[in-house]
Amino acid sequence: MERLEDRFAEWFTFSWAGLGAVAVTAVLAYALVIGLTRLAGLRSFSKLSSFDFVVTIAVGSVLSSIIVLEDVSIVRGAVALGVLFGLQEAIGRLRLRYDLVARSVGNAPILLMDGPRVLHENLKKVRVSADEVRAKLREAGVASVASVQAVVMETTGEISVLHGGPAPDAWLMEDVERGEAG
Repeated sequence: MERLEDRFAEWFTFSWAGLGAVAVTAVLAYALVIGLTRLAGLRSFSKLSSFDFVVTIAVGSVLSSIIVLEDVSIVRGAVALGVLFGLQEAIGRLRLRYDLVARSVGNAPILLMDGPRVLHENLKKVRVSADEVRAKLREAGVASVASVQAVVMETTGEISVLHGGPAPDAWLMEDVERGEAG
């Protein structure tokens, strides 16, 4: 069994050549991600859907693997990143053309509050507590629930609060699942 002291010593062991290789790989991998982002567009790192979020996390994971793991070459990492960016582009295009794809890779936004009324069944459905909604209301500067027009959990998992002023336009609420609000 390995001694604890030996394990600690490994944490601080390095070679200048190894550090240099990490630095060069980091620069190359960074340039690769910037280049792929320029080709694929800004949506590459958006949080517009859960699929976009997963790709962003995967890109970060591949990037870190390329930089710090010796057995992941820059070429293998480039292929992995290219596939991820390509998948995101393909799914994005298919999502625009086919509702089935859009529904398969994305979530519908869901109404959590209809005016000042909390929709408890919808909260249960998305596993959000009333306490979390209250916190979002305070964060949005809501001083009275009477001013709340709608609270929506977006496709990204973010919570949007519409308050004050007139009721939201129908177009803004068109894709929002109403659930118990009917």
